[in-house]
Amino acid sequence: MPTFFFYGPELDDNKKRELIKSVTDKASKLTGIDKSAFVVYLRPSSPDTVGVGGELLRDRIERERV
Repeated sequence: MPTFFFYGPELDDNKKRELIKSVTDKASKLTGIDKSAFVVYLRPSSPDTVGVGGELLRDRIERERV
């Protein structure tokens, strides 16, 4: 069972559906594996729970706003 994990911002239900469909459709097309075999997990992440380049993402976003 091919599996995808998407870690990113919280999405509304329509965007979740669109993302899952898009990932599944493209992966199926590229691999030749039937769409029914794919599993997609959406894992919401906030800037308070992500580190980028050795710093908290929230701090990086705040610094870039200035």
